[in-house]
Amino acid sequence: MGNFDEQLAEDPLFGAALDTLAIRAGQSRSHEGEHSEALFLTSSYVFANAKEAADRFSGEQPGNVYSRYTNPTVRMFEERIAALEGAESAVGTSSGMAAILSTCIALLKSGDHILCSRSVFGTTTVLFTKFLQKFGVTTTFVNPIDYAEWEAGFTATTKLVFVETPSNPLCDVIDIQRLADLTHARGALLAVDNCFCTPALQKPLELGADLIIHSATKYIDGQGRCLGGVVAGAKKYVDEVLGFIRSAGPSLSPFNAWIFLKGLETLRLRMEAHSRNALALAQWLNAHPKVEKVFYAGLPSHTGHELAAKQQSAFGGVLSFRVKGGRDEAWKVIDATRIMSLTANLGDTKTTIVHPATTTHGRLSPEQKADAGITENLIRVAVGLEDIGDLKADLARGLGNY
Repeated sequence: MGNFDEQLAEDPLFGAALDTLAIRAGQSRSHEGEHSEALFLTSSYVFANAKEAADRFSGEQPGNVYSRYTNPTVRMFEERIAALEGAESAVGTSSGMAAILSTCIALLKSGDHILCSRSVFGTTTVLFTKFLQKFGVTTTFVNPIDYAEWEAGFTATTKLVFVETPSNPLCDVIDIQRLADLTHARGALLAVDNCFCTPALQKPLELGADLIIHSATKYIDGQGRCLGGVVAGAKKYVDEVLGFIRSAGPSLSPFNAWIFLKGLETLRLRMEAHSRNALALAQWLNAHPKVEKVFYAGLPSHTGHELAAKQQSAFGGVLSFRVKGGRDEAWKVIDATRIMSLTANLGDTKTTIVHPATTTHGRLSPEQKADAGITENLIRVAVGLEDIGDLKADLARGLGNY
């Protein structure tokens, strides 16, 4: 029997396609033989005897100990994400921000330095500058598409490089392979927030990244039901993150993990549909006389279009645009919509619309907003799965309101 056949006999999902992995990877059945993944709602586990308890707590024997860091439902989700991302291991967290925090606390120490894109979620910026700085971890923010600035930003203490690609909300696209080469030449780790693409559209580990971070709250769930996060990558790094979670407790709820398992089953189908709708809406906005500029990598005019076409299989569901005018005009557009949901979440089947300068990036200083391109006339739309004609009509109502 050939090598492929041997691996297939050992693991029936070896070499399986993404759609199959999204439905089958990580699944284990209890003695009841349930077809759908089981939801294990328990805080702790009973041991057969004192020795087994001691061996489980010490790690000498694998198995469940306490649901803060071992739970069968959470483990199924972690294994499925690892399979989809092509990672050795993954660990779930209570939110996307908990995934970022846990990674930083587990892998960094006082005196270390983070090199980060300016174009990241506003709360990520606050976490790095306000809270990690208290513990002696400093951060430098650079232009995400200026590789000379990236190179100049490294210091002797740089241990972690952090990026979103595409970024929130301007859809900047970073060359993951190029940045990975720069990062590894300096002995640091590259963490990529893959929230906007998910493994259905982009595989950062294959492009040289060391760690992938997700807010599972977004497209992994896909219906805006619950919070969660996940970190995936080499086992030696993920084990460190798990160690922090075991001690500090920003754990993923088993119920939320179960929801995410169901969401993953339709991930590729949804991401392709989100991408189709977003491209159509971006093209329509690009031609609208009240729109100053559209930020979406699916448009040939976007600076990252060719790169996105190379390292992504589609362009994703999030776009942003600047209306002609300022905050008043942007708010008039938002307030006139009747179908889109005014909420800061994204990745939902329902289209959401938001004003980043006063919400998702509202805690940034004016200087930080300017550096990140967050202007008062900027609107972000996370395009859902409604009929595209209805979405265009909803924005046309807003754009015709001033």
